[in-house]
Amino acid sequence: MRSNFFKLILFLTFFISYILFAKGQEQTNERAMWFTDARFGMFIHWGVYSGAEGFWKGEKLRNDNDYAEWILYRNRIEKNEYLTLLDRFAWNEIDPEEWVLLAKNSGMKYVTITAKHHDGFGLWDSRVSNYDLGDYTNPKRDIIKELADACKKHGLKLGLYYSHWVDWEHKFGWDHTREISGISAEDYNQYWQEKVIPQMQELLTNYGEIGMIWFDMWIHHSRTVVTKKQLLQLKGLIRDLQPNCLVNSRLGLSVEEDQDIDFKTLGDNQLGIRKENFPWQSPATVAHSWGFHSLDSEWKSTTTLLKSLISNVSLNGNFMLNIGPRANGNVPFEIRQRMLEMGKWLEVNGESIYGSEAFDLNKDQHDWGKITCKKTIDGFKLYLHVFTWPLNKKLNLTGVSEAPNNIYLLADKNKSPLLNSHSGAHTKISLPTTEPDPFISVVVLEYNKKPLIEDYLVAKTIDDGYSLTPQNQIIKDEAFELNKKGRRGTVPQHVNVVKEKTFVWKIYVDEPGAKNIDVSYSFQFDSNKSKLELKVAGTTVSHTILPTGKTVGEPNQNWVIDNYKSNRLGKINFPEKGIYEIKLKFQPKKQEEVKFHWVWVK
Repeated sequence: MRSNFFKLILFLTFFISYILFAKGQEQTNERAMWFTDARFGMFIHWGVYSGAEGFWKGEKLRNDNDYAEWILYRNRIEKNEYLTLLDRFAWNEIDPEEWVLLAKNSGMKYVTITAKHHDGFGLWDSRVSNYDLGDYTNPKRDIIKELADACKKHGLKLGLYYSHWVDWEHKFGWDHTREISGISAEDYNQYWQEKVIPQMQELLTNYGEIGMIWFDMWIHHSRTVVTKKQLLQLKGLIRDLQPNCLVNSRLGLSVEEDQDIDFKTLGDNQLGIRKENFPWQSPATVAHSWGFHSLDSEWKSTTTLLKSLISNVSLNGNFMLNIGPRANGNVPFEIRQRMLEMGKWLEVNGESIYGSEAFDLNKDQHDWGKITCKKTIDGFKLYLHVFTWPLNKKLNLTGVSEAPNNIYLLADKNKSPLLNSHSGAHTKISLPTTEPDPFISVVVLEYNKKPLIEDYLVAKTIDDGYSLTPQNQIIKDEAFELNKKGRRGTVPQHVNVVKEKTFVWKIYVDEPGAKNIDVSYSFQFDSNKSKLELKVAGTTVSHTILPTGKTVGEPNQNWVIDNYKSNRLGKINFPEKGIYEIKLKFQPKKQEEVKFHWVWVK
């Protein structure tokens, strides 16, 4: 009886938790709807550190990461002396509206600025602290108000970055040296109640609608001096004063722990690797540093930045790209150039980004690029972002089981149909000889409704073959350890096979006939007793696994790597169009390891 009672209690607890989770998700998704539609925003790192430009008294910033905004801590600058950098600012030239216009012309939908970074200095006239622009500019400047007004004027959402965990100014704010000296919970709470809570209250009440508060605690609160109680107090303040304001996971609470977090923030410059149904974002830089650094020259190309944006959207993610203005407000030419080029691209191709989302096919299924999709009033659209324009001018789409109503280039205002053919789960599209966009071209496929897919198919490659790897096999429940690339990339990804093991793939053959089958592996034995067997289309091919030998990694260097060689298994006839299952079974002799790389069908 008691056992049944506890089971009932457990069930009710689980049920209530589920309901609360679902409700939390629903609220979050409603708040974040504009965010998932926007997809692209601007990050602004600008503060006292912008006057240093990566140097203090002629000395370069003391850290290999060269993040300019960390110079106060890295170079051990006394905080009041640090403020002498404000003398370098050209206050009569600084106009935050120019940053907003740059964001708008770049196709961005929101702007997030470092209202208070780790140096503890506020970009507004705070009554809570005398460590802010209001106390060190004459006439007083309130950059947050100026930016808020400009965002409202030009129709962009305003986001505010606030460093709540780290504060190098307050005597009890967390400082890296305090990991050695220690700080009591009571002292830290004094900082929290004296500065964090009242400053956040100012930011949430004095500047109109705030789209998001972007926190920057990059580790879980359990590994810090910050308590969960304090974080919930802070989030509660936001919910009370700005119910529609988004809160990111760098508050210090994971989305799994608190379903009231609005979006997940990935690591700096970290792109998505999998489709997620929860809102998420990558913060990224055009070069390396976030704040302006005079020596920074690691400029990512416009194409690279567009690929990052598209890749994230293809996995339901957002992309927030940073600018680091100088002390006179100017944005480096290299940043402006790339952002404006992205804006021109979005003028033509923005339909494939704004309001778009991930499609159900595997993110790495196609080697030519990425796919986004969206529902429309009269149907459904797939957007094929072609990163690599095929040399044969034929684009293979694998896995969609329905023929489209129309196919055209997004850049073509006339929507002139592209020649295509559809068979089973394969669509082949004829492309024009000249790629329409110098960066990335987009092909649109229109359907009456969301098309059905054939899952787990290995896509046809850009050169009309099929590359079968341990990663894209259909058996997902069998655990195997994938060995990543090593030794400067000379060792490819592979699986170590030490006992009998079978790999299984599915392909759709749209062009029947005889095809060559090759298998790539490394094998460092000479017994002729280890075997493999491949079965497909009613044909079985047996193969004795052959030694592949070794090679020197680099001339005149004392390191050796195993060779991975391609072995021709033979030619197999695929008699008709359709889905074929390919099975590859390894039968290694005891203690003879085979390092399996791939199977190639063409």
